[in-house]
Amino acid sequence: MTPILLRTAAPSATLRAAVRGCAGAALLAAAVLAAGCVGPGPADSPRAVPPRTDILLIGERHDAPGQPALAAEAVRALAADGRLAVLALEMAPEGTSTVALPAGADEAAARSALAWDERAWPWERYAPAVMAAVAARVPVVGANLPAARLRTAMADVSLDAQLTPEARALQETAIRDGHCGLLPERQIGPMTRVQVARDRIMAHVLAQSVRPEATAVLLAGAGHVDRRVGVPQHLPTHLSVRAVAMVAAGDGAGAPAAFTAVWPSPPAPATDHCAALREKLPPARRTP
Repeated sequence: MTPILLRTAAPSATLRAAVRGCAGAALLAAAVLAAGCVGPGPADSPRAVPPRTDILLIGERHDAPGQPALAAEAVRALAADGRLAVLALEMAPEGTSTVALPAGADEAAARSALAWDERAWPWERYAPAVMAAVAARVPVVGANLPAARLRTAMADVSLDAQLTPEARALQETAIRDGHCGLLPERQIGPMTRVQVARDRIMAHVLAQSVRPEATAVLLAGAGHVDRRVGVPQHLPTHLSVRAVAMVAAGDGAGAPAAFTAVWPSPPAPATDHCAALREKLPPARRTP
């Protein structure tokens, strides 16, 4: 999840990183608590994606080390078996694609094709998965809502009906917690619409990419992968969907209600993202 605080000026890269890290951790923690989980959730391996999986959703904590390697491992394994249909990314806008690149394309070409925003997403974190797909001649496509459509989504009240009241309430709580309680209450509704719009467009990109005997993969924040509120809510019901959360040691157990399975990853450094966010926000913006 990559929430954007409403302000007149664009947030700095440091601020965006603080928001993403806090939001990812809050969403994963909320999923664990909501499921009432005290033991480990169902686990499998990036190299053991079940056959006849139409869509594999891989949810990460955006600042956790080791998780990009797990995602890249899954991409390589599926590609080696000829089962990778597409790699879709939250980290690139919908409409971008590497489909025209040759197998030997370099990282610069891939970044250009995906209109990569280094200020928001550090390329070195996602390059292994992206380049593994490019080398296998499998398209990598952007799946996020383009920035130019954010404000339209905020005002689109039809998005309020895309989730059940219970799921919407859960999503609103995640938005509050993901912004460390610093987001004015009047912005919770618009920001929830943005999250729903992002999930819907990711689901659309994936549904359009499904092909027989292959798996379309999405790499996104754990909040987008959550089966209760995220992308799975907007996918056709006839598709076989596997939602995996990569969980850093010490972050808690996986939540069966939210995810199909978990992939354990190395411990993440203890970082108080909310403290960093409070430091960056001007005093006038710290109170709702």
